[in-house]
Amino acid sequence: MATFLIDLSPGDMQRRLGDALGIYVDAMRYPRGTEDQRASMWVEHTHRRGWTAVAAVEVPDRSPSDPDAPPLTSAPMLGVAYGYCGAPDQWWQQQVVQGLERGGADRAQIAELTTDYFELTEVHVHPRAQGRGLGEALVRRLLLGRAEPQVLLSTPEVDEEANRAWRLYRRLGFTDVIRGYHFAGDPRPFAILGRNLPL
Repeated sequence: MATFLIDLSPGDMQRRLGDALGIYVDAMRYPRGTEDQRASMWVEHTHRRGWTAVAAVEVPDRSPSDPDAPPLTSAPMLGVAYGYCGAPDQWWQQQVVQGLERGGADRAQIAELTTDYFELTEVHVHPRAQGRGLGEALVRRLLLGRAEPQVLLSTPEVDEEANRAWRLYRRLGFTDVIRGYHFAGDPRPFAILGRNLPL
């Protein structure tokens, strides 16, 4: 089998939403049914300014230009990542601003961080395909050529940062913005990480 990275249009994402959300649920070890709760939000995100998505797909070992090969946008999906431009009216940014304020950041520091950034909203690789570098490839492809000066993301806290997601973010140069933050409605602590662009 051969693996390819492809860009997803909003229409592609909506058409492949079940596949993408299935990867999300499996990668995050969420209970079945979580995808139903997230579907409308993922679709709404496709309408946000600067929304971009990429997927890792797997096809039999033959050229994708083979006339008998199915289109890559229909190939089995192994991973997905997307994001968009942050904005003051978005819930996530409002939460980050609250966290920065609680941490003692002043208005200038908050404005510098939140005025112009790309939010790396989701990056997930199916468990059977993890450990092959697909997460890093997805992030690099997603952030390639972004005009924003920085990228921000949130990820669940893990003891000693001992999981693949944390190793990936540290390897890519993400540093701490906020640690131990509790988003409204979620009991888990999260870290907000960021780094300057380009990678």
